[in-house]
Amino acid sequence: QVQLVESGGGLVQAGGSLRLSCAASGRTFSRYAMGWYRQSPGKEREFVAAISGNGGITYYADSVKGRFTISRDTAKNTVYLRMNNLKPEDTAAYYCTTGTTAQALSLNGGDDWGQGTQVAVSS
Repeated sequence: QVQLVESGGGLVQAGGSLRLSCAASGRTFSRYAMGWYRQSPGKEREFVAAISGNGGITYYADSVKGRFTISRDTAKNTVYLRMNNLKPEDTAAYYCTTGTTAQALSLNGGDDWGQGTQVAVSS
């Protein structure tokens, strides 16, 4: 059974930075793509970023391109989301997910999800 545990959320001022982490267990980490989604109150969950199993392919939502960077550390079974130049509209619960390909994750999300970590950006 796959387990995904997110961490690193918090409260930050606009223009600041955070790094989210998602520790995965229960499967061969390097074989699967990983991704991040977010959800604000009253809104649907939306795609943020995804990375392929070997880390060579990444996808980003237009709203975060140039500000967010997704990466993974196979030795630690962990995927990261570095968020720079944060804006109040980035405020949301951020969820980690895993699936077969990064492209598929960018479209539909995966079958497994973490519990989420909250990010709040003040203006």
